[in-house]
This record gives sequence, structure tokens and C-alpha cells, in this order.
Amino acid sequence: MSAGLAAIAQPAPAQPLLHLPTELAACVLRPWALADKADLVRHANCRKVWRNLTHLFPHPYTEAHADDWFQIAAQPGRSLHLAITLDGAAVGGIGAISGEGVHAATAQFGYWLGEAVWGRGLATAAARAMVAHIEAHQLFARLEASVYAWNPASMRVLEKAGFHLECHRPRSVSKDGQLIDSAMYVYLSDT
Repeated sequence: MSAGLAAIAQPAPAQPLLHLPTELAACVLRPWALADKADLVRHANCRKVWRNLTHLFPHPYTEAHADDWFQIAAQPGRSLHLAITLDGAAVGGIGAISGEGVHAATAQFGYWLGEAVWGRGLATAAARAMVAHIEAHQLFARLEASVYAWNPASMRVLEKAGFHLECHRPRSVSKDGQLIDSAMYVYLSDT
């Protein structure tokens, strides 16, 4: 095993609080805070947002769901769960969920934004900043992001962040009463 992969496979020490600037001055990635609850519920409680996320993201999104999320996001470990902020207010989330065992060098990468801020380049800026942080700190060798076929905007975000299409997966997702195709996008670290 290479030195880089050996480091990736080890449990991570406690992470300092991250504040990651992005290419957009008003957009910063930072840890979730209890003060984000109202913003989180307002932006997450949207059917259009829910429709593009996994089964783990609830709809309707309630204050109780926000409380549960804050507990998950605060857990120590190698996974990263950050708020995407615009002018200090939480408008979405981004994360990399660490694999385990033989998959410890891989993370599931994902993000979401409230509909009110779509189309402003925030997702691209956030994805690029998160990938740069992961790369700079050699946190994972591989990032995987699954995108539903009806979401080409998210595919473009991933491509702009350095991901490439690994494969199409026909009829791989059951969401919102439909059986749909998905695409697997991958980012491979240089380390």
C-alpha cells in the first residue's frame, strides 16, 4: 500500500472547525450550527430538492429532521458534512461520506441547495472548494457521486469540479414513483 493510501485508510484525528472559502466571495463552506435550523428547514423542505436526493433525505423536512441532522453532522470521524452558506446564511449542504473497511479510501460525495439560490454558481463553487480540500489533505483517493438522469444541471456541476462520468446505470433508482436511470460520476485523487 502506498504511503498516501496508508494515510487515507487510518482513522482521522479530530478535525478542526473548517471554514472553506469558495471562488465566490459570499459563499463559504462551514460546519452546521444549531443557529442554522430555520434556514435548513426552509431550504430543505422543498419537493424539488428532495426529488434529487437519496431516500435518507426526508420530505416534508421538519425541525425534528434538522435536529437529527445536526447530531449526525457533529459526529467525529472521516466523513465531512458542511453547510453551504451565502452571506453567512445556510442555503444548502455538501459532504463526503467515508467508506469503511476495504472501501475506506472512497467517499460518497453529494450536495444540495435550496431552490431559491439555484442558478447562481453556488453548487459549482462549493463542489470545487470541497474537492480541493479533500485533495489537499489527501482525505480520500476516490469520490463517487450518483446523479439521477433527470438532473443534468448536477452532472454539469460535477464535471466542472473535475469529476468524470464512469457509467450510466439504467433503471437503477426508484424515486418519486418512477424507475429511472442514474449516472455515476467519479473524481480520482492525484495522491
